[in-house]
Amino acid sequence: MPVGVTNIIWIAVIIILAIIIVVRNIRIVQQSHAYVVERLGKYHQTWDVGIHIKWPFFDKIAKKVSLKEQVADFPPQPVITKDNVTMQIDTVIYFQITDPKLYTYGIEYPMVAIENLSATTLRNIIGDLELDQCLTSRDLINSQMRTILDEATDPWGIKVNRVELKNILPPREIQSAMEKQMKAERERREAILRAEGEKRSAILEAEGEKESAILRADAKKQQQILEAEGEAEAILKVQKATAEGIRLINDAMPSDAVLKIKALEAFTAAAQGQATKIIIPSEIAGLAGLAEGVIESVKK
Repeated sequence: MPVGVTNIIWIAVIIILAIIIVVRNIRIVQQSHAYVVERLGKYHQTWDVGIHIKWPFFDKIAKKVSLKEQVADFPPQPVITKDNVTMQIDTVIYFQITDPKLYTYGIEYPMVAIENLSATTLRNIIGDLELDQCLTSRDLINSQMRTILDEATDPWGIKVNRVELKNILPPREIQSAMEKQMKAERERREAILRAEGEKRSAILEAEGEKESAILRADAKKQQQILEAEGEAEAILKVQKATAEGIRLINDAMPSDAVLKIKALEAFTAAAQGQATKIIIPSEIAGLAGLAEGVIESVKK
């Protein structure tokens, strides 16, 4: 084979090998990921999203890191409260890698470290609280744990966003005692509400009776007032009529005979009552015949 052809073949082989090497060393970093690259065993740089080419035989991708928020669900941990009650508490931690370099070189097995750190932190916090406080202070415990874990994991390039107590499981006998206490408390509240309802009902009933009695008394009083006003008005009208009659008689200037006849009429009206005897004044004795008629009518 001629020398020129041989050289062309070797050049072609070298070019193909170079292309293969270049292609095999092309890396595409996806969204929310980062690559930690070492050169000759030493940290070189961190690749962000995009296309990158590493030097063959010199560069090495030491770690592929996800920058998404991650969830770590740890198994229940036995903890002892301040009043010596042993409980099982499991936690959930939401964290995010903020520095791929520190995450790669900061600590070996970071998830194991976070799990152990969360367990010890939880024991320290629960150890300062009593059982009732542990059951009612979840937000406080979550906040304290998040603050402590975030400070501890900061040198590892990890940020702890949230910590949640998933379950708090006291011993069975404690749960039974708590259930009995809650039942007794509910019964007590029910009795109080029932008593308050009965009291309110009695008060409303008494107020209704009181208002009814007041209304009846007001109605009776109003009736009596109206009756008295009616009687007074009737008497007034009678008196006015009598006075008007007297005035008319005076205006007419009647004679003695007329006055005597009017007196006899008055005695006649009086005889209509329960009297059995009538005494006739001497002034009208001259009218004996008329008086006898009046007396006979009374006797009848």
